[in-house]
Amino acid sequence: MDLNQIFKTANPVIGVVHLLPLPTSPRWGGSLKAVIDRAEQEATALASGGVDGIIVENFFDAPFAKDCVDPAVVSAMSLVVQRLMHMVTLPIGINVLRNDARSALAIATCVNAQFIRVNVLTGVMATDQGLIEGQAHQLLRYRRELGSDVKILADVLVKHARPLGSPNLTTAVQETIERGLADGVILSGWATGSPPSLEDLELASAAANGTPVFVGSGATWENIPRLIQAANGVIVSSSLKRRGKIEQPIDPIRVSQFVEAMRRSVSEKAQSQPISSVAVPSYLE
Repeated sequence: MDLNQIFKTANPVIGVVHLLPLPTSPRWGGSLKAVIDRAEQEATALASGGVDGIIVENFFDAPFAKDCVDPAVVSAMSLVVQRLMHMVTLPIGINVLRNDARSALAIATCVNAQFIRVNVLTGVMATDQGLIEGQAHQLLRYRRELGSDVKILADVLVKHARPLGSPNLTTAVQETIERGLADGVILSGWATGSPPSLEDLELASAAANGTPVFVGSGATWENIPRLIQAANGVIVSSSLKRRGKIEQPIDPIRVSQFVEAMRRSVSEKAQSQPISSVAVPSYLE
């Protein structure tokens, strides 16, 4: 996965638009216009704050179906994402929670979005929705059938879940990439707002062997200088909200603060890298 080609940077900041409850969800408010208006406001705030990409999630639809969502959710998300793509020029991704990767891929392909996030691509995870089994074989074949080049970012040992069995992180990353054919992997903490440890990020990056690794939760402007030392990019949400509260809308000032901290950290990381030796022409030896 070429991050520069998609995001115009090798170290992207991907902000998240959490959609208000959609049709058929328990807290659906009855107005799709309200959902669209909020999404447009948040996408504009993220873009003006300098993020490199946006991912759209049906976050407030909880409690989630563990796999296939209602067709009304797919229809609503398609409409919202298409509206956002007409408003901002950033690459956009889709995550259909809890794990409806097939619908996410269908939406992304139809609206020309660039990537999707899949919480469980391989393996089996015990979650509050029950046991969720990865369906990489179905998803990759579906992508081929659609003639799609949408990229797949897959969580490894996803948050709010426990693996069935005891795979170590290195094996889980390798299998997600080599057997699940993920284009990039995401590492989170145990829950929303909880960051992964630097040690786990270092293990994941080593196991990924060049495949992009993203911080998937818990990133703040204070901790991103440390976390980005062992990751390629970051997906960030909670810390960009007003007062850092998940139910609040995006705060463009917080977005700018985070992006500035990220850019500064990437620059310092690059400056600290050892300069590779330059070959001397033979006629000067």
